[in-house]
Amino acid sequence: MWLFAMFDLPVKEKKQRKAYARFRNLLLNEGFDQLQYSVYARVCASEQVAGTIQAKLEAQLPPDGHVRLLAVTDRQFGKMQVFYGKNRGKPEGKPSQLQLF
Repeated sequence: MWLFAMFDLPVKEKKQRKAYARFRNLLLNEGFDQLQYSVYARVCASEQVAGTIQAKLEAQLPPDGHVRLLAVTDRQFGKMQVFYGKNRGKPEGKPSQLQLF
């Protein structure tokens, strides 16, 4: 399962820029990778894990702007069409699992 965070936050005032940076850093600390400007995604092991992360993000939403959270299955994510200019690319793959000995 993949969890997307898409946002449009104001950055005109210093206070707004701080809120933007705080939210972006929260996403990075929670394991999100930037797919595009203001579009971040991360792999979640289950729907329950995605729900936990969503709740964590909801608790720390910036006071202004728009944030959208979207959970999609691996299969849905794999159907994404990606283009670099006119060249077709592949969607990001699931990270390989860490093996502990």
